[in-house]
Amino acid sequence: MVDPQDVLQICQGRHGDPFSVLGAHRAGNGRTSLRAFLPGAAEVEAIGVGTGRTLAPLTRRHPDGFFERLLGFALREPYRLRVRWQDGQSDLIDDPYRFGLLIGETDLWLLTEGTHLRPWQVLGAHPMAVEGVAGTRFAVWAPHASRASVVGDFNLWDGRRHPMRLRREAGIWEIFLPGVGQGARYKFEIRGADGQVLPQRADPYGRQAELRPANASVVAPAPGAAVAPDPERAAANRPDAPISIYEVHLSSWRRVVEDGDRWLDWDELAATLVPYAVDLGFTHLELLPVSEHPLDASWGYQPIGLYAPTARFGDAAGLRRFVQACHAAGLGVLLDWVPAHFPTDAHGLAQFDGTPLYEYADPREGFHNDWNTLIFDLRRPQVANYLAGNALYWVEQFGVDGLRVDAVASMLYRDYSRAPGQWIPNAHGGRENLEAIAFLRRVNQVLGAERPQAITVAEESTAFPGVTRPVHSGGLGFHHKWNMGWMHDTLHYMARDPVHRRHHHGELSFGLVYAFSEHFVLPLSHDEVVHGKGSLIGRMPGDRWQRFANLRAYFGFLFAHPGKKLLFMGAEFAQEREWSHERSLDWHLLDDPLHQGVQRLVRDLNHLLRSHGALHRLDDRSEGFEWIRHDDAAHSTLAFVRRSAAGEPGLLVACNFTPVPRPGHDLGVPGPGRWRELLNTDSSHYGGGNVGTPLGEATAERRPCDGRDWSIRIHLPPLATVFYSWTP
Repeated sequence: MVDPQDVLQICQGRHGDPFSVLGAHRAGNGRTSLRAFLPGAAEVEAIGVGTGRTLAPLTRRHPDGFFERLLGFALREPYRLRVRWQDGQSDLIDDPYRFGLLIGETDLWLLTEGTHLRPWQVLGAHPMAVEGVAGTRFAVWAPHASRASVVGDFNLWDGRRHPMRLRREAGIWEIFLPGVGQGARYKFEIRGADGQVLPQRADPYGRQAELRPANASVVAPAPGAAVAPDPERAAANRPDAPISIYEVHLSSWRRVVEDGDRWLDWDELAATLVPYAVDLGFTHLELLPVSEHPLDASWGYQPIGLYAPTARFGDAAGLRRFVQACHAAGLGVLLDWVPAHFPTDAHGLAQFDGTPLYEYADPREGFHNDWNTLIFDLRRPQVANYLAGNALYWVEQFGVDGLRVDAVASMLYRDYSRAPGQWIPNAHGGRENLEAIAFLRRVNQVLGAERPQAITVAEESTAFPGVTRPVHSGGLGFHHKWNMGWMHDTLHYMARDPVHRRHHHGELSFGLVYAFSEHFVLPLSHDEVVHGKGSLIGRMPGDRWQRFANLRAYFGFLFAHPGKKLLFMGAEFAQEREWSHERSLDWHLLDDPLHQGVQRLVRDLNHLLRSHGALHRLDDRSEGFEWIRHDDAAHSTLAFVRRSAAGEPGLLVACNFTPVPRPGHDLGVPGPGRWRELLNTDSSHYGGGNVGTPLGEATAERRPCDGRDWSIRIHLPPLATVFYSWTP
């Protein structure tokens, strides 16, 4: 018979090795000891699976529901338990404790080593059949726990009922629960090494979660086959491809007001957002984080379910359909991804097994002062593997075109947002976070090997060298980096009254000093229209006409400047109010001709970008750009040439950032020929005054200007950017 102390520990939910007690065990002399813990059971008997015959009734050994029977024979066939409950109901159940080891040795080794490419295939909840019995296999990494259990609706959320088996060599707990299938809600209940039962945890690898404020994980279908790479998408993501990104917060892009102001689901977004972005000529959508997060106000940047598409818009299959709809329409999809930190919510990763498991233990390393969040301890191979696997998961399982990696600067430096003495130097005494650098390189290497058509984009605001240099050349391996310096400088410039701009001309031109040091994206993102900053149109100076003209000129400058483009939703029609995650965009503004004009301009700029190689083919190479005039601070004008091949005339761009028209404005040009207005942001089509070069064309004359032998004379509109194409 089993030791009474084992019985007591099972009943109290304190036993660390329940499989050594429960189930069928050899008892010597060819006998079998059969034990079960079934709180609320009145009678239990064992039934042979193959024969259906009663093998033996079990005897209650403890009033809390511990049953045992010493069989006088060796039990060689699978068994079930027929249970009559105290409420009179009866069930025939498969005993979870009759099943053997579930996770293979190779998987355990790779998970412990931190080199498992697809850890989500092992950890988490997986519906499957074991020995012909349908159910779900659960596995969780909690090496310092003294007991781990699966809890859910299927066991009254009672952590005593289904304690798991510890695979000690990996710190992983596992169990197969027969009869638990798709849609079942569950969590893990963990007892720490100190004996304390922790708040029940959502599954770190859970592929579905409840809609907030509920926060349980949900058993989801097993991941399907990886989505096959699309060769066309690979071409659309190339460095020399036109890339114009529409950044979207799905919960507030558009809502169904007549239906309780609800969010659109994935299929509704596919039917509305996709054709809208295509009509405006964007090449990619970038979605603010769609992994599960408990707080709407975090916009997804404080995720808890990194492997679970948020329940706000539907299930994982819906996200797959959405991505497929985007690709069918010629749109790429980028997802914001957050490996830098995680929230402290009790059902999340914080102190997961009673110790700082996923986070650094020392708050000087592990607590993020800006966001009151915890920082992943990337020294642990299992933590780095959790995140690296997650990056591949989104790209491979959903077929997205890439990831925009959030808060990279905060990962790279140990003293990020920390006062002197409040951070710990690295092993060499420096400020760089060596393990984070190694991790980011690993993510980019994994994606490059497994999904070479995908791209990664770093939100990185410092001068850290080689962010977009390949790993084999000593870089971090990103494909693109947000140009935060360009964004800050140019927005500061545009917010100034034009009369003062002459004193700050360098804020426009300085970006070209370093424009080709990395592969840049020029981001006018969500961060620039929140927290009291106002909208983009709201930051423009002057009367109403001047504000719209300023914004149109700025958008023209954005699309003319080297670098990929990014606009946050609402900017494309000059949203007046600051963005709020709690409401839809102000679509009614499109009844106003000036707002319509901005939208038309963005559409035409996107099509200009896509149709003229000079605006994208040499985006990251200095031979694709040539200044014509960069030092006219007195008049706040600029002029430059964009080329698609070295030596060709390319497109000429001229900007005037004052409300003063410049008739008879001379500009040097590369050589003879005619220069035709291709797009003028002051066109009446966009709400402008229609000032421009007569007949829309200027012929070069041998008249020295700007250090060149040839020049043209144009009418430069006020507060405008004008594109000119060359004809021999």
